[in-house]
Amino acid sequence: MPDLEQRLTRLEELSFFQEEQLRQLNAALTAQQTQLDKVERDLADALAVIRLLREKLAEQPENTLPPHFMPERY
Repeated sequence: MPDLEQRLTRLEELSFFQEEQLRQLNAALTAQQTQLDKVERDLADALAVIRLLREKLAEQPENTLPPHFMPERY
């Protein structure tokens, strides 16, 4: 019987440590998912800015003089 008790105790210890490991993994996964969600939002914001800049660049003529260059003054 003592061998059976030792085995049962060992199984209980293993179960406890596995549950603790699962809690830690769950916490790490939750933190990573939160971080990934933030990165996705930031990327979406950056893409929106890039699209806006592309639209503004497309509206401008291709070969324009810089604003500080005024040929009528010379």
